Amino acid sequence: MRKRSLGESLEKYVVDTGVLVEYIVGGSSHRSAVADLLEGVLKKITDLYITPITISELIYVASRLYELAGVEKPNEEALNFVNWLTLRVKVVEVTPDIAVEAGELRKKLRISLSDCYVIATAIKLQAKAFFLRPEKEMLEKIEMLRELPLAFLIKTNQR
Repeated sequence: MRKRSLGESLEKYVVDTGVLVEYIVGGSSHRSAVADLLEGVLKKITDLYITPITISELIYVASRLYELAGVEKPNEEALNFVNWLTLRVKVVEVTPDIAVEAGELRKKLRISLSDCYVIATAIKLQAKAFFLRPEKEMLEKIEMLRELPLAFLIKTNQR
């Protein structure tokens, strides 16, 4: 991520659950990169968006992680994290055109529906869908995915 010059538009990302989870995993080697991404919002060099589906996934995954870490009230902590996060990122309403695009992507790519919603929302907002890494099912469709506005926190060997 770089600072923008005058007249240059903000970097815009629709962030997937996997990226956000890295922030709450204290020992994650990627936590600082996600913190920098969130800091970019405060510095007004980045706009971050999430879908309601991402919120649902995040509540579940964060609660499980907090539970595994021995946090006394894991669900409460997960809800606190989501509330904190939604003060920093913009939650995008799922519109009929986003829903249709997500369905079309699901048919074409055969990747998870939640990932399709992230991509469809990015297309609608002229942003990049931001994932932790290409998942196995994504790697099978890598040529098709290269045509879409995607970015990955962790680069992998892609065919």
